[in-house]
Amino acid sequence: MAKIALITGATAGIGEACAHTFAREGYNLILTGRRMDRLEALAQKLNKKYNVEVAVSSFDVRSREQVIQNLEGLPAKWKKINVLVNNAGLSQGLDPIQNGNYDDWETMIDTNIKGLLYVSRVVSNWMITNGHGHIINLGSIAGKEVYPNGNVYCATKHAVDALNKGMRMDLVQHGIRVTAIHPGAVETEFSEVRFKGDKDRAKKVYEGFEPLVADDVAETIWFVASRPAHVNISDLVIMPTAQATATNIVRK
Repeated sequence: MAKIALITGATAGIGEACAHTFAREGYNLILTGRRMDRLEALAQKLNKKYNVEVAVSSFDVRSREQVIQNLEGLPAKWKKINVLVNNAGLSQGLDPIQNGNYDDWETMIDTNIKGLLYVSRVVSNWMITNGHGHIINLGSIAGKEVYPNGNVYCATKHAVDALNKGMRMDLVQHGIRVTAIHPGAVETEFSEVRFKGDKDRAKKVYEGFEPLVADDVAETIWFVASRPAHVNISDLVIMPTAQATATNIVRK
């Protein structure tokens, strides 16, 4: 019987790369995101290329009601989840705290913290019932250190780091593995979303060095998920070779 992975934020970037990686390894997939057209196109591509089953569900993780309704509405066979990849997350703006945008703050807090909690609350109970499971939370180097103007985004990723540790403690008695992956600079839609569609400004973030790409992170996620059942990699930081800290990047 094929294993099942649920991946949030699967419409682009690391989430989409994870979908390809887990499908390649024979997993059936539940893919979620806000853009149904992208989810459906991705599902068709994965089904055709890897001959796996793919269920898609379009909702906003910021809405507790949408999360519960859409996940609990899945057929029973899809609730036998082996791996949950809590990938949905974003950054909005890069302003000093005194100039911060209230809406940006709420979007980051609601997506990066509450969204992760809502999905984990539902799926962890399925995993307890099933007697197995692995929750993989996408953190960030911003969850390990703070950088200028990163204030609220860094705070949300520090929260992910803390929640990952708390989940591990709460779920260890049920045999459920919990991992956090903390990437440094990854060239995806991340900076474009942060700068609200300013592609030129987003491109400058990655100039002069070779950043990570989504596949680098997806392969790392697959590595931790594919360890033997008695092995739990609790916390992993992955950085470009040219990056030593959040702000220390060697550019040529």
